[in-house]
Amino acid sequence: MNTFDFTAIRRDFPALQQQVYGKPLIYLDSAATAQKPQCVIDTVNDMHARWNANIHRAVHYLATQCTERYEQARETVRRFIHARATQEVVFTSGTTAAINLLAFSFGERRIGAGDEIIVTEAEHHSNIVPWQLLCERKGATLKVVPVDPAGRLQMDSLAALINERTRLLCVAHISNVLGIVNPVKELVRLAHTHGVPVLLDGAQGVVHQPVDVQDMDCDFYVFSGHKLFAPTGIGVLYGRETLLEQLPPWQGGGDMIASVSFAKTSFADLPLKFEAGTANYIGACGLATAIDYLQAIPLAAAHRYEQELTAYTVRRLSTIEGLQVYGEKAPKTGVVSFTIAGVHPLDMATILDKSGVALRTGHLCAEPLMRRFGVSGMLRVSPAFYNTPEEIDTFVAALKTAKKMLVGN
Repeated sequence: MNTFDFTAIRRDFPALQQQVYGKPLIYLDSAATAQKPQCVIDTVNDMHARWNANIHRAVHYLATQCTERYEQARETVRRFIHARATQEVVFTSGTTAAINLLAFSFGERRIGAGDEIIVTEAEHHSNIVPWQLLCERKGATLKVVPVDPAGRLQMDSLAALINERTRLLCVAHISNVLGIVNPVKELVRLAHTHGVPVLLDGAQGVVHQPVDVQDMDCDFYVFSGHKLFAPTGIGVLYGRETLLEQLPPWQGGGDMIASVSFAKTSFADLPLKFEAGTANYIGACGLATAIDYLQAIPLAAAHRYEQELTAYTVRRLSTIEGLQVYGEKAPKTGVVSFTIAGVHPLDMATILDKSGVALRTGHLCAEPLMRRFGVSGMLRVSPAFYNTPEEIDTFVAALKTAKKMLVGN
């Protein structure tokens, strides 16, 4: 392991200090929702206590202060993902909301009967179902890029799928099941060669790798705050400004208008055109605090530590007979999913929970990928920079004990 000071980091996360069932909590479910550092909790509490007023509407002191903090948060996000301008940063309630926004807005303007949208076999349901619904509404077709036995995207298949009817490519930056880092720059180059815009689902990517949307040259990038150590209910849609300008708003209401009459409504400039109603301004400020915290760690060291801890987890799991890690041989980070022969994932997760180990089980919101590997569900551990090698050792020991209980060896 590198010299990253995880001991000091852990003190910043109050949730990690507790016990469950009389055992120290070992939280290995950060890919689902990350724990929050005290500074984020303090920001949310302070906003509720002192700066709670609706934004972009009133001229009184609290409202103007809250508006300034909200727009400062937008600038913090812009710098974090290296967007060109704050007009390209739209606040949403999360990754799912951002994708649905595009499915309605982009879909309304750009998708018609006979058109095609491409996704991959390894996508989260949030990057499948909205496009299925859009295809049903518009008479379009959803095409799927398969993965190989190691979980890697079959790039030859993607090249064969793209044609003159393709209107959008949707792909995860990092798989939420396999932890595989997809070759996003190569994907974008291939799609752009055919004039096809690209949406990257960054729900895992923004957590585990530096993100530079200009360098990746993607057209859309979406992520959730709650996986990035920020509050729930806040997320981001990055969109290339020239594209967002062309798209109609998804929802109508307050704050997204320039002028309203019964004859016609004109819409606000970007990004407010896509932020109807009262925004989650407190969540946005909490997200900005989380980003500031990550950049002070520093984040590059945290990313290296997470990669080392992920590799260590895979090595320790490889000592267990009958255990299969999926995507093990591919470059991966932050996520390790596995099954054990003769053990139902839910049974194992229930026993581990009594040992204080929190991990994810089930189809992991990726049923097509489960079918690809011939399983109904998996167990998933997702270590973060606040986890320790000792916690992994304790988890593996508990796993071995539980396996003996369930299968006798």
